[in-house]
Amino acid sequence: MQDRVKSFENIRNFRDFGGYDGAGGKAVRAGVLFRSAQFGEASEADMAALADYNIKVQADLRRPDERERHGHRWPVAGVEVLSSDKGSASQAPHVRFLSEVAVDAPKAHGWMVDYYRAAPFKEQHVQTFSAWFKALADLGSGDAAVVNCAAGKDRTGILCALTHHVLGVDHEAIFADYELTNEAADVATRLPEMARMFNEHIGKDYDHAVYHPFVGVDVEFLAAALDAIEIQSGSVNIYLSEVLGVGDREREILREKYLA
Repeated sequence: MQDRVKSFENIRNFRDFGGYDGAGGKAVRAGVLFRSAQFGEASEADMAALADYNIKVQADLRRPDERERHGHRWPVAGVEVLSSDKGSASQAPHVRFLSEVAVDAPKAHGWMVDYYRAAPFKEQHVQTFSAWFKALADLGSGDAAVVNCAAGKDRTGILCALTHHVLGVDHEAIFADYELTNEAADVATRLPEMARMFNEHIGKDYDHAVYHPFVGVDVEFLAAALDAIEIQSGSVNIYLSEVLGVGDREREILREKYLA
């Protein structure tokens, strides 16, 4: 994990999601594809460190209200930002759920499963997912790209899983990379404090376990997204082709660029 996860002062869960075995006995190129939480609190040292990665494309999966609330400390000029103006909300959906419903740990888990089932088909996600794959096809040699949302775990996790699928990474490795968030974001250590902050914010006294789905990840969540794709589209490949515009030709181009 140490080589994959990059350390920053005020950026969480930033890591390289290359390096895994892909199609045709090749590996996904390292140092080119990154994933992260949001960059709104990036320090000057973080900004300098980010420059070393030569990132030229950012897929920012946050809602418009999230982007406005946390600002745009990074990226800087010269980075193509992919985002959507759809899906704005006055309050984060999970915060609204926690505020309005009497919640226990199973209900919280179930809410997140439902969220993942719907996420691949939400207009704002389809828009940015599709733009991401087009941008990857056009990315210059020696340049890198990053996917982020707020925490770099749910929306980001789905798009990274789809990217891995396109490149022929097997399911075991896809899920291992997804689950790495729990270590990279130090969820076990941070959960008590995050629970305290959530409870204070919404005026509740929920057990720490209620908040785990909103701070960490569970393989059942990503499985729910992929299962929903299979059910609604017929297969992940059909979804990629018919919903995101990533067909056989596009997949061939991406594998040529990102496998070595």
